[in-house]
Amino acid sequence: MADAARERRPDLKILFMTGYSENATIASGFLDPGMSMMTKPFAIDALATRIRNIIEAS
Repeated sequence: MADAARERRPDLKILFMTGYSENATIASGFLDPGMSMMTKPFAIDALATRIRNIIEAS
């Protein structure tokens, strides 16, 4: 879905949430520039902070 969205909006920031290890996902080269990852579980405050940082970095 992220790839399809980026076809229409190449600069779209993407935040993935997963239960897998963040290190394992990043090591496999999964994330392109402008993509971020959060691993579960996380506090709602951490999610809000991450979203704020992504928006402000644009």
